[in-house]
Order: sequence, then C-alpha cells, then structure tokens
Amino acid sequence: MIVPVLLVAGALGAGKTTLLNHLLANPDGRRIAAVVNDFGAVDIDAQLLGTVTEEVISLKNGCICCSLQGDLLRTLSSVIKRDPAPDAIAIETSGISDPAEIIRNLMDPVIFKVAPLETVVTLVDPQRLHDEPDIAQESLWRSQLRAADFVLLTKSDLLDRAVLDQARAIVGRTKPQSAIFEIARGAVAPDLLFSRDLRAPRELPPQVPAMAQPFATVTWASQAPLSLARFQQVIGRLAARTLRIKGVLQFTEHPGMPILFQSVATRGTLAPSPLPPADGLTAQLVLIGREGELDPDEIEAVLRGIEAP
Repeated sequence: MIVPVLLVAGALGAGKTTLLNHLLANPDGRRIAAVVNDFGAVDIDAQLLGTVTEEVISLKNGCICCSLQGDLLRTLSSVIKRDPAPDAIAIETSGISDPAEIIRNLMDPVIFKVAPLETVVTLVDPQRLHDEPDIAQESLWRSQLRAADFVLLTKSDLLDRAVLDQARAIVGRTKPQSAIFEIARGAVAPDLLFSRDLRAPRELPPQVPAMAQPFATVTWASQAPLSLARFQQVIGRLAARTLRIKGVLQFTEHPGMPILFQSVATRGTLAPSPLPPADGLTAQLVLIGREGELDPDEIEAVLRGIEAP
C-alpha cells in the first residue's frame, strides 16, 4: 500500500495548524493522519488537532530536520502499519524547520517506496510580511519558499487587498503566480494537496551545511486563578520580545470557558479554545524567541502578575 505524504511548512504563526485543522475536519473521504512537530515542551498544536481527530502524532521539543530525524522516520513507518492504514499523512513542521533538509530525509528509499512525498506547501502570513519586510531576506524563509510546490497566503479574509498584492509580488520573485493561492481560515481544497494520482519523484534539493537555528523556548504553567484584565495589561511586554506565544488559559472572568491565546510578534488574539488546560492547571503557555533574548526569570515574574489575588 502506498500512502502519500503532505509536508506543511511556514514561519511561526503563519497558519499551519489552522490549515491542518480544516483538512482533518474536511478530509474529502480520506483518512488522514497528522504528524505534528511542536517546538516546546507543551504540545499545544497536537492537543488542538487532537480535538478534531485521534489520528495525531506529536514529535515534541525539537526540529524534525535534525534531532528528531530518526523519530520522524520511525513514526512514519508505524503510521503506515496501522490497521486500517491512513489514506494520506500530513506532516506539520515547526516554524523553525528547513523543509529542504526534511525533504532529503523523506526521500529515503525505504520510506519513499511506501510513503512518497507528494506535495510541499508553504504558508505565508501577508500581514507579517508587510509589517516585517526584512523576513523575506532571511535564509530560512527563502528556503521554506523555494521548497514549496504551492504557496498559500493565509488570513486573506482579514487583510486589505494592498497587503495581499504586496505579498503576492514578494513571493512572486521566487514562485510563479499560478502556484500562489489565497486562503481564509485554513480552507483549501484537499485535491490541491493530495492528487488522485501520485506525482513523479521530485529532485533532491541542494545539500547545504546544517546550521543551528538560534531559537529557544520557555514554558509557563499555573494552577492559580488568572485575571483576563491583568493578562491584557502585561502580555504586550512579552509579545514585543518574542517571536511566538501560544497556549490555553482559564480566566476568572469567564468561568468554564477556556481561552486560546496566540501571538506573532506584537499581534495577539484571544479566542474560545476547543480544549481546556491540562488537569489542575489554569494556564499552559509556550513562548518562542531568539536564543539569548528570552529571560525565563523575567517571563515568570511578568506572568505571575496575571494571577488573581
């Protein structure tokens, strides 16, 4: 049996989990297994996707292009052997992963024979590209773009036409316009990602020297009552110096209503969460930043300030 693989890449906060969530909830008759690579000790993405389907496997606390390479190959082997076997496998990379190296690993002849890499899709947040145009010069961002068969401009329903057109123009320097699509809330036709007929094997990307990614994570959890008002007052101090914050919280102002918080750079959102924090906790947060720029003691002090007296 042959099980095609979809690789979902993109920067932190680009919308990868949202796309997978939609794909798992609308599989178009396919049984899809998801492999999620969370960078951090709390697998927030896998937990969220697990509310949609039980076919979610988490590779935690690392980058599957390097330290988790063996785990990825072993996981794919075990997923393929399930009864019943999935019709497709979707792999969500972490935002700090280089797809070129992951592609090389997936081209292992033993794996490719039964789980061929069919499609690589890279997600781009046009608003972030507008706010931080320098990211288009970063080697990791360019590698994510070059590896893609398709590029998806996310959150199109929330953005001005000028922002979307600017993103199209920047991405168009690397990819043809026919390979660029605009999507909203992760909605994309499964047939764009999984063709009914397997494509020919792709060429291996150029091999480049492996470079350590200068990222670090801090995980914070609490069992104390939390104040939403205090959270809104202090979270900006952390968002301004992190790349990504994601987690689930329970505030005293909204008893029984878990809240999902996500931020990319200085932009943050609060929305109802499909799952609460883990048993006994009122908060689980993962903060991702550049190495040397995250101070765990400062983060602890700031977040303790949201605990209600």
